[in-house]
Amino acid sequence: MGIVLAGSGCRSQGRPGLGPQEVGGVTGEDIYGAPMADRPEGQEYQSPFQPVYFDYDSARIKLSERPKLDQVAEYLRKNPHVGLIVEGHCDERGSREYNLALGERRAQSVRAYLTGLGIDPSRIQTRSYGEEKPVALGHDEESWRLNRRAEFVLFNR
Repeated sequence: MGIVLAGSGCRSQGRPGLGPQEVGGVTGEDIYGAPMADRPEGQEYQSPFQPVYFDYDSARIKLSERPKLDQVAEYLRKNPHVGLIVEGHCDERGSREYNLALGERRAQSVRAYLTGLGIDPSRIQTRSYGEEKPVALGHDEESWRLNRRAEFVLFNR
C-alpha cells in the first residue's frame, strides 16, 4: 500500500476549457503539484471529489448524491490511467462487525453505480473502514450524518 497524501488546491484563473486531466475546473496538477499521469504507479492520493453521504443503516445512493458520482465517472473516463479506491464509512452506531459490512456495502454500491456509467470494474477497488475513521467526533445526528459516507482515493495504474 502506498502513502496517502491529502491536499487541496484552487484552480488558478486563466486556464480555458477542460483539459485531459481536468474535471469541474480541478486538475491533478492543481491538487498534487503534478499531473496524475506523472505520479508513481501504485501510489495513492486523496481525490478532489466530494464525499457521497448515505442515510442511516443504508447503502442506497440518494438522488441528491448522484451528481457527485457523475463527476467522478467523468474524471475516470478522461483519465484512463487512473484507478479509484472507494472507501466506505459508517457512524458509530452498530457493532464493529456490522459497520465494517455496511461500509463495504456502501463502497460496493458506489462501485456499481460507476460501472453502470461505463467505468471498467477492474479500475475500481473498495475498502471499508466501518466506524474507524470518523470525520466528525460528536455523538449527535449531525456528526453521524457526516460519518455515513464514501470517500475516494486515486492511484495510477
